[in-house]
Amino acid sequence: MVYAFKEESAFRQELLLLCIFSPIALALPVRPLEKMVLIASLVLVLVVELLNSSVEAAIDRISFEHHDLSKRAKDYGSAAVMLALVIAMLFWAIVCIPLLFNL
Repeated sequence: MVYAFKEESAFRQELLLLCIFSPIALALPVRPLEKMVLIASLVLVLVVELLNSSVEAAIDRISFEHHDLSKRAKDYGSAAVMLALVIAMLFWAIVCIPLLFNL
């Protein structure tokens, strides 16, 4: 993870999100399970980002020349990160919107 922190700006940004939103999740007046889901969704984003970075590094190790399969693999990894972020946003919305409107 140290190398990912040093070399991957997306990993640093997502780690910052985890550092900012984890204390918020812990402070929210919700059940412990909901707090765990909120934090776990952010950790999931980091896990998927690490997997995406590993795919990109392996492809770059093989060759820097343009190849459709290499591009596709990198695109799939990026799409996986996007889906993990969407899942995290949905979980946060499901938990926080009722708190905002006292539902």
